[in-house]
Amino acid sequence: KVLDASTLSFGTRVRWFAICFVAGVVCSILGTALLWLPKGIKLFAVFYTLGNIAALASTCFLMGPLKQLKAMFEPKRLVATVVMLVNILFT
Repeated sequence: KVLDASTLSFGTRVRWFAICFVAGVVCSILGTALLWLPKGIKLFAVFYTLGNIAALASTCFLMGPLKQLKAMFEPKRLVATVVMLVNILFT
Protein backbone atom coordinates (compact mmCIF):
# COMPACT_ATOMS: atom_id res chain seq x y z
CA LYS A 1 0.00 0.00 0.00
CA VAL A 2 1.32 3.45 -0.88
CA LEU A 3 2.08 5.58 2.16
CA ASP A 4 -0.19 8.61 2.10
CA ALA A 5 0.67 11.35 4.59
CA SER A 6 -2.99 12.34 4.93
CA THR A 7 -3.79 9.00 6.59
CA LEU A 8 -1.11 9.44 9.26
CA SER A 9 -1.94 10.88 12.65
CA PHE A 10 -0.74 14.40 13.42
CA GLY A 11 1.79 13.09 15.95
CA THR A 12 3.24 10.65 13.44
CA ARG A 13 3.51 13.34 10.78
CA VAL A 14 5.30 15.71 13.18
CA ARG A 15 7.65 12.95 14.33
CA TRP A 16 8.64 12.04 10.75
CA PHE A 17 8.94 15.71 9.85
CA ALA A 18 11.44 16.15 12.69
CA ILE A 19 13.37 13.01 11.75
CA CYS A 20 13.67 13.98 8.09
CA PHE A 21 14.44 17.62 8.86
CA VAL A 22 17.23 16.75 11.30
CA ALA A 23 18.63 14.17 8.86
CA GLY A 24 18.62 16.84 6.13
CA VAL A 25 20.42 19.37 8.29
CA VAL A 26 22.98 16.77 9.42
CA CYS A 27 23.64 15.65 5.83
CA SER A 28 24.06 19.25 4.65
CA ILE A 29 26.47 20.12 7.48
CA LEU A 30 28.38 16.86 7.00
CA GLY A 31 28.67 17.56 3.27
CA THR A 32 30.02 21.03 3.98
CA ALA A 33 32.52 19.64 6.49
CA LEU A 34 33.70 16.97 4.05
CA LEU A 35 34.32 19.62 1.41
CA TRP A 36 37.85 20.13 2.75
CA LEU A 37 38.93 16.49 2.32
CA PRO A 38 40.60 15.12 -0.81
CA LYS A 39 37.80 14.34 -3.28
CA GLY A 40 35.60 16.35 -0.97
CA ILE A 41 33.69 17.91 -3.85
CA LYS A 42 32.05 14.57 -4.68
CA LEU A 43 31.23 13.88 -1.03
CA PHE A 44 29.84 17.39 -0.66
CA ALA A 45 27.61 16.91 -3.70
CA VAL A 46 26.26 13.58 -2.44
CA PHE A 47 25.58 14.66 1.15
CA TYR A 48 24.23 18.09 0.24
CA THR A 49 21.85 16.53 -2.29
CA LEU A 50 20.70 13.96 0.27
CA GLY A 51 20.17 16.80 2.75
CA ASN A 52 17.99 18.69 0.27
CA ILE A 53 15.93 15.60 -0.49
CA ALA A 54 15.44 14.85 3.21
CA ALA A 55 14.38 18.45 3.87
CA LEU A 56 11.82 18.21 1.05
CA ALA A 57 10.56 14.92 2.41
CA SER A 58 10.12 16.49 5.85
CA THR A 59 7.66 19.06 4.57
CA CYS A 60 5.83 16.36 2.63
CA PHE A 61 5.05 14.69 5.95
CA LEU A 62 3.52 17.87 7.32
CA MET A 63 1.57 19.01 4.27
CA GLY A 64 1.13 15.80 2.33
CA PRO A 65 2.90 15.13 -0.97
CA LEU A 66 0.19 16.46 -3.29
CA LYS A 67 -0.28 19.71 -1.40
CA GLN A 68 3.51 20.11 -1.24
CA LEU A 69 3.86 19.74 -5.01
CA LYS A 70 1.00 22.17 -5.67
CA ALA A 71 2.62 24.75 -3.39
CA MET A 72 6.05 24.26 -4.98
CA PHE A 73 4.75 24.87 -8.49
CA GLU A 74 2.74 28.01 -7.73
CA PRO A 75 3.80 30.85 -10.08
CA LYS A 76 5.53 32.83 -7.32
CA ARG A 77 7.65 29.79 -6.31
CA LEU A 78 8.25 28.26 -9.74
CA VAL A 79 11.71 29.76 -10.33
CA ALA A 80 12.96 28.64 -6.90
CA THR A 81 11.52 25.15 -7.44
CA VAL A 82 13.16 24.78 -10.85
CA VAL A 83 16.54 25.96 -9.52
CA MET A 84 16.33 23.54 -6.58
CA LEU A 85 15.31 20.59 -8.76
CA VAL A 86 18.09 21.32 -11.27
CA ASN A 87 20.51 21.46 -8.33
CA ILE A 88 19.32 18.06 -7.09
CA LEU A 89 19.28 16.43 -10.52
CA PHE A 90 22.63 17.67 -11.78
CA THR A 91 24.71 17.72 -8.62
